[in-house]
Amino acid sequence: MQKNFDKWNEEKKIVDAKDIESDFFYHEREIWWCSTGLNVGVEINGKNDNFERPMLVVRKFNKDMLWVVPMTTRGKSSAFYYKLTHDSIDSWAIVSQVKTISTKRLLRKLGNVSETDFQIIKDKIKDLF
Repeated sequence: MQKNFDKWNEEKKIVDAKDIESDFFYHEREIWWCSTGLNVGVEINGKNDNFERPMLVVRKFNKDMLWVVPMTTRGKSSAFYYKLTHDSIDSWAIVSQVKTISTKRLLRKLGNVSETDFQIIKDKIKDLF
C-alpha cells in the first residue's frame, strides 16, 4: 500500500492550526475519533479523509494533552489487544500503542467504555511498564 504522506501533511497543518476552545471537554473512558495521521511501519494509521481513528482516552493531563489507546474492529488474539464492546460494536484496544497526543487531534466523541473494561485496559498498560 502506497501511503500519501503529502495529503496527510496538508491535513496536519489544519489540525495544528485548530484553536482549542475553553469550553472543550473530554474525559477518561471516552472514545473519540482522532486525527491520527499516517504513521511509520507498524504504527497504526488513521483512515478516511481526516486520517482518523477511534481512540480511548486513558489519561487526561490538561486541556491540551492526553494519553490515548488506538482502537480497531479487526481483532487479534494477543496480550497487547483487549476486546471490548461499546454501543453494540466489538472493538479491540491496542494497548501496546498507547501514545500522547494533543487535544487538537480530537474530532468527535464516539462513546464510552465500561468502568470494568477501562480498569482492565489500564492494568494492561501498567503491565507493559
